[in-house]
Formats: sequence, C-alpha cells, structure tokens
Amino acid sequence: MKVRESGMPPEDIWNTFFNVELILCELLIDSQVENLVEIGCGYGTFTLPVAEVIQGWLYAFDLDKEMIAATQAKINNKQIRNIILVERDIITYKTKIADNSIDYVMLFNILHHEKPSAILDESFRILKPGGKLGVIHWRTDIETPRGPSLGIRTKPEDCVKWIWESKFELLKEPRILEPYHFGLVAIKP
Repeated sequence: MKVRESGMPPEDIWNTFFNVELILCELLIDSQVENLVEIGCGYGTFTLPVAEVIQGWLYAFDLDKEMIAATQAKINNKQIRNIILVERDIITYKTKIADNSIDYVMLFNILHHEKPSAILDESFRILKPGGKLGVIHWRTDIETPRGPSLGIRTKPEDCVKWIWESKFELLKEPRILEPYHFGLVAIKP
C-alpha cells in the first residue's frame, strides 16, 4: 500500500532537503549497528551512506520499482556488497524478516501512513530486544519545500504517542534536524 502523498521530486532537488551526516549522527546510526532495515529507501539517499558505516546487512524496502532501480544503479556503481534491496509492500506482505533479528530500523518520512501502527508493529517484531528505531519526518513548525500536507503530516508528539502505544521506549526525544526535519530514537525493551 502506497503511503499517502508520497510522490518524489527529482533526485537532485530531493537530496538538498537533508543533512545526511547530521541525521545519522543524531539518530545513532554508526559502526555499532550490525543489521539494519530501511523501510522506504527512495533514491537511496540514506541507504548508501548507512551501508558504508554499519557492520552487517542493510535490508532496504520500497514498493516503487523506479526507486528500487535508482538505488540499485547506485549500489552497482559504488560496488557496495552489504545491501539487499527488496521491492515489497511491507504493510500488506510484511518484511519476511525473522522476529528479533535486526539491530536498527529506519523509518524516514513514512509515518504519515493512514495506519502508522502497522509500520511500527512490524518494526517492533523484527527488532532484537535493545534494538533501535530511528524516525525522521518533515517539520510542522515551519514551511518546508516538500512533505505531505500539514493535515496529515506527522507531528513530534504524534510520533511519541505512537512509539509508546507500540511498546517502544523513547531513547532520544524529538529534536530538530536542520533544515526541514525532526527526528527521534526509540528502543525495543
């Protein structure tokens, strides 16, 4: 199931919306992470940089064939060997990854789905106890050049509520990730 208002602008514009290094640092994605799942890889904006710092496998999911193809081309060009790309609707078909087997799940700009609990529940299922969940989303306190309409845009307080409802514990409170996002980190107890 495609997430509401999830169309992508041209890649050169998309990449100007993120400070990737800052986001990875703030969300605790580093060489201490072994296996990681990214739900909604898009152009691979985070996929490739993350694959270069983690120890193990990166499973990158997207349901858009064009996004998978764009990311695969970059992986081939850079000859990165620890990324497994999967074209799949994880809401309908789940990730097919074993319970309690992943160290980190990235949910970047995806929780404006009609049922964020479905994404969070699948994340909780595959994370090991002590595994981390990183979330970023478009800010609601400023105008942003992209992102879903304000009526369905995820607010930090909504994310925190959903995190608790999904049985995660908050590790890092929501914080501004300049220029256009906020982020938080949760942990599976």
